[in-house]
Amino acid sequence: MSAHSAEGASALDPSELRFLTPGVTPEEVAAVTAVLAAAAAEQAEAATEARAEHGPDGWARTQRALRSELRPGPGAWRGFSG
Repeated sequence: MSAHSAEGASALDPSELRFLTPGVTPEEVAAVTAVLAAAAAEQAEAATEARAEHGPDGWARTQRALRSELRPGPGAWRGFSG
């Protein structure tokens, strides 16, 4: 059997499952579908939690605001925060 889903448990489509064993009953199909959906949901939740624990990723860090250029002159360095 194989399932190809790029979006996780919410996109698990039973019609994408292919059983190679002949004579599979509807109950067995339902059981396999339920197990695969639960596993996909668990994996997606674990990935979300892992992302939350590590803070922003590299793409998000590069989106921080850039400071304006420093200009010479009287009072130019006041309020400089490094």
